[in-house]
Amino acid sequence: MIVGNDGQNHALVIKVAAGEADRAAARSLLNKRYGWRGYGETHSIPTSATHSTFTAYIDGELVGTLTLGVDSSAGMEIDHTFRNELNTYRRVPGAQLCELTKFAFETSVQSKAILAAFFHFIFIYGECRYDCTDLFIEVNPRHRRFYEAMLGFDRVGGLKENAGVGAPSQLMHLEVAQIRAQVAEYTRAAGGVSERSLYPFFLSGEIESDVRLKMERGGLSASQAHRTAAIASQRQPNAIDAGVTVGHA
Repeated sequence: MIVGNDGQNHALVIKVAAGEADRAAARSLLNKRYGWRGYGETHSIPTSATHSTFTAYIDGELVGTLTLGVDSSAGMEIDHTFRNELNTYRRVPGAQLCELTKFAFETSVQSKAILAAFFHFIFIYGECRYDCTDLFIEVNPRHRRFYEAMLGFDRVGGLKENAGVGAPSQLMHLEVAQIRAQVAEYTRAAGGVSERSLYPFFLSGEIESDVRLKMERGGLSASQAHRTAAIASQRQPNAIDAGVTVGHA
């Protein structure tokens, strides 16, 4: 089980969207949350081969969605607002860019433990499937401190208007190698670590290895059957017991 912000234990299931029904559910949640923020209710979720959409379920109810995209000749979602900034990174020899986009989560259940499990699962998936060096996310300026403190993102340049939501936007960057370094640091720390970051709530090294192995065996392609693994975090202060379905849209 995993602890929600209500202090109660909940069953968590994280999935990779594997069909139109999964994507439609994710799109519905996205538009519900975006609409509540005043960003409109007609947003779509990328469905290209370079994008993978993830969903989180608490006690059988969809509560979160986030899409991971990898750079290609078609570019990324963030190019609509920050193409010039991204091109600077693309010119670095050996660079491979990726993005997190279309993030929505029900605030009634979200907790550090739940968010950490969600982000860590996506990170493991990205390492297994892609070989990215630089991760980007585009956020409303009022959320900048969250991504800086909780995951270690840095701001890139100033604010720009995101035409899709009609609101100011900040580009943020995180080296993928830094994610791995943070995970390793908090794994070594074991206890007594700061709770300002999400990293202390990530899965234990043992459980990550188990999830990674099941992902690699699953093939991460539409032709492979979904595989489910029960995972339990040994990291304090919040334990996690989640069913993880591995697949690819």
